[in-house]
Amino acid sequence: MITIKEVKTRKEGHLFTEFPNKMYKKVEAFVPALSLDENNVFNKKTNPVHEYCDSIRFLAYQDGKIVGRIAGILNFKINEALNLKQVRFSRIDMIDDIDVTKALIKAVEDWGKGYGCDSIIGPIGFTDLDRQGMLFEGFEHLNMFITIYNHPYYPKHLEQLGFIKDAIWSEKKVFSPTEVPDKVARGARIARERYGMKLLKLKKKKDVYNHIYKAFDMYNVAFSELYGFFPISRAVMDFYIKQMLLLVQLEYLWFVYDAEDNMAGFGVVMPSLAKANKKSNGHLFPFGVFRLLRATKKYDVIDLYFIAVDPKHHGKGLIAMMWEDGLNTMLKKGVKYAETGPELEDNLKMQNNWKNFENIDHKRRACFKRTISS
Repeated sequence: MITIKEVKTRKEGHLFTEFPNKMYKKVEAFVPALSLDENNVFNKKTNPVHEYCDSIRFLAYQDGKIVGRIAGILNFKINEALNLKQVRFSRIDMIDDIDVTKALIKAVEDWGKGYGCDSIIGPIGFTDLDRQGMLFEGFEHLNMFITIYNHPYYPKHLEQLGFIKDAIWSEKKVFSPTEVPDKVARGARIARERYGMKLLKLKKKKDVYNHIYKAFDMYNVAFSELYGFFPISRAVMDFYIKQMLLLVQLEYLWFVYDAEDNMAGFGVVMPSLAKANKKSNGHLFPFGVFRLLRATKKYDVIDLYFIAVDPKHHGKGLIAMMWEDGLNTMLKKGVKYAETGPELEDNLKMQNNWKNFENIDHKRRACFKRTISS
């Protein structure tokens, strides 16, 4: 018999966070989330996204043993803005038993029906900066620090339960060139000379606060048309900035200002933290934090977190400016390749950025959707 129980205590929250870490411990491709962040993101007192969202977590038990987990998320603002009645599911993990998956999904649907919801999507988080997308190709490749890993049976379970793919992201491995490609250098030169764009690199982390809010305001505009996106508030910005600031490397943080000194572009790249966090199984203590910090100094793989450009400056070479600088750093550091992270397959402007580089598509993931039965 399968029993679904809402997470209410700190101990149950710990069990919820650690369930996938235990289930996947011997899976080479799995990289856990950072446990501290996972606990904080569902804390309604510390995560300001709960000002306009609600969330719930469930654990599935069978014969007294935890066999699955799932979270439900309601984003009231995006539902109102897009005239939706939609509940999201996130952090779904379970054994290979369709009845467990069915019970977990039903728990979120029943919770969503209490708010009048008529459809369910997932896995997708609170914001675009949260983990999203279920892997359905590329299970053999090491997961990124910021993405979800899952067994191949996960999407099969969802399709068996009537879900369809509502959005698809692809991930690329982009190999380092031996020098900055001519097209990138030319694009960067056009951005500077024709359009007056200025690339800003910081020397002190404390200076991040002089630019980061303008960057996120622009990010809200740049990503406004992307799947599942809703602008983040200043308080939510602070929540994510606090998570990022300890590990961010200034040599891979770019702000681009236009000729009128308005924020025009913003990019964040990180040395890969996947292997370091895997070794610590997602825990910062006692040694995890030192492994992560060491990984930011000695690395041969980088992860592309995101690049945002103000839509009115598309086609003006801003991404080329950031890439020119980034490639010079990569070549100096001996980086072998970059992981792009999930990029929507219908976002052709982003996909076209990799035409000048040797690359392979090696992972694909999806957000699934179905109608909630009455």
